[in-house]
Amino acid sequence: MLHVLRVRPLPGDPTRGTLLAGHTVIPCALGRSGITTCKREGDGASPQGVFRLRGGFYRPDRFPVRPVSALPLRATRPQDGWCDAPQDRRYNRPIRLPSDTASAEILWRNDGLYDLVIDLDYNRGPIRPGRGSAIFLHIARPGYQPTEGCVALKPADLLRLLRRLGPQTRMRIAR
Repeated sequence: MLHVLRVRPLPGDPTRGTLLAGHTVIPCALGRSGITTCKREGDGASPQGVFRLRGGFYRPDRFPVRPVSALPLRATRPQDGWCDAPQDRRYNRPIRLPSDTASAEILWRNDGLYDLVIDLDYNRGPIRPGRGSAIFLHIARPGYQPTEGCVALKPADLLRLLRRLGPQTRMRIAR
């Protein structure tokens, strides 16, 4: 099992980076605003820091067999969401959609970005309203286009990496 994943931006492009997993170097996408020490909801930045991998979820129609990992993974459903409304008591937590009271990330997406997701434990204990929500390790857009604040990998890279992750693994995002 890997103990630390290191994420750093590429020189000259703060929206793209590398993830170091032991001796393996994996290209990744970062937030559209690069990496920040003062994350705010909607700022498009990936938070700097060290984060525990809480577990994650996968889309069972795209991955009929649960991906191999020592991390807890659960299958998503079409009604799964993640609250991104700072004023809501469920902020930065999974919720059921539709919600009459809160805006939320839709986890069952058509674009495939959330087909496989790991929760990076950012702003989860205690949760601070407005400090950012839904910070994940997930599947990258073509060409490693920037994320809204997450770290994203090609599907094959994420699947291979997942086999080497466990509850003791931490992700260090640094500038």
